[in-house]
Amino acid sequence: MTPKTKPEAEPRPLGGDLRFEEADFHALSAALAGNPEGNPRRLETRRKLLTLGKKAAKRASEFEKLDCRTSLHHPHAFNGMRVKRLWAYLTRSKAEKRRLRQVLGSELGKDLDSAYRNAYLCLAIEEEALEVSLRLHSDAWYDGQNLKNRVEKEGLKGWLAQLNALPGWRLRLHDWKGEWRCGELQPEALEEFLSYYQPGDHRLVVERRWPAPQGNRGAALGPEVPGLLCDELLRLLPLYRFTAWSEHADFLFSGS
Repeated sequence: MTPKTKPEAEPRPLGGDLRFEEADFHALSAALAGNPEGNPRRLETRRKLLTLGKKAAKRASEFEKLDCRTSLHHPHAFNGMRVKRLWAYLTRSKAEKRRLRQVLGSELGKDLDSAYRNAYLCLAIEEEALEVSLRLHSDAWYDGQNLKNRVEKEGLKGWLAQLNALPGWRLRLHDWKGEWRCGELQPEALEEFLSYYQPGDHRLVVERRWPAPQGNRGAALGPEVPGLLCDELLRLLPLYRFTAWSEHADFLFSGS
């Protein structure tokens, strides 16, 4: 069962002031990305994202148990000593990771605790934009392969319907400049995408972006934006469940 969402519905009100400000974007700019003086603002932004991510995970819990984490807000060796992007991500629960380890075996499944090795839903902010996305890193090859095997077994119709239920979003492959626009995709376009996409080598992203404000003005600063982002994140839940491996959608080795 998947949640019924209405894109035209008003964003659900959220408690507390989670509105984004121009300073949230500026703290991720080239001028401040490596400056520890930007840490307090980035920490505040990170906490907003975490709150939104947890709210989304709670609303999704009726259909899918997801864990919420956030990225680092301070310069560190892990981010190249520059914080150009902050994100909250919703990924499979510990119980689902245990089930997947049983399928993959101890050697292949040992690194599942790293979020990027799992398909995940993402709410992010950069200097240029806010973003909501479903992301499969190249190291999340088992989720990518699960998707490819499912489409091979069931045909393109199911995946095509999932993507075309998301007008305004775009399907992207790795760092390629090309994109596949959801809402207007034809089977031939997805066949082209799958002919290029190789799990383990390429990233797969389905994303929607809202431009950063200019001069303290812009839609990204509106009081309705936090609720909108939370709603949009949940719109991706059916696609996440279609894509990612689970005990109910196991197309990895069994071809069920």
